[in-house]
Amino acid sequence: MKGTSTQALVVMSLVFLGGCATSPPDKLDNICEIFREKRSWYDDARESRQRWGTPISVMMAFMHQESRFVAGAKPPRTTIWGFIPGPRASDAYGYSQAKNDTWDWYKRKSGNHGADRDDFDDAIDFVGWYNNTTSKINGIAKDDSFRLYLNYHEGHGGYKRGSYRAKPWLVDVAKKVERRANMYNRQLAACQSEFEKKGWLNWW
Repeated sequence: MKGTSTQALVVMSLVFLGGCATSPPDKLDNICEIFREKRSWYDDARESRQRWGTPISVMMAFMHQESRFVAGAKPPRTTIWGFIPGPRASDAYGYSQAKNDTWDWYKRKSGNHGADRDDFDDAIDFVGWYNNTTSKINGIAKDDSFRLYLNYHEGHGGYKRGSYRAKPWLVDVAKKVERRANMYNRQLAACQSEFEKKGWLNWW
């Protein structure tokens, strides 16, 4: 019985810790507070920036817009006759709301074959990779959050065709992402040094 009780406590602790690890941050409007709460996220974001060149503030603004940092986020279901739950609008999933085909493309091209959309480190690496691909295909600067987001939403071909011009609501969303990226950038400039400190004691 004693061994069983101990095992139960261990399982309950793991469940609790797992829930804490995947729950979204409490203060979404301050990137410093996000990284203070989710200590490992800064390292993940920095690694993506170093690999692909997109500023941390831009990638985090994308993640906020797409999922509000909810690991298992999915598009809302459509409704039939106004009240019967129908299929979801797309197969987008996870922090970055990447679709199945786009995620498979990322895994092939990046070499991150075991990537999962509900793992933050993989998701932010995906955002950095996609923006790097956007820069190569459509010549968009990696700190141009407005145009990068239009590519992210419409795809590279859709952006080239100017599909966003018929979607004023999307242009408004891209402007909102740009404002948040600028805000995150200002905030991060004031606190980034604390996340660059070395030593394991800084991450507890």
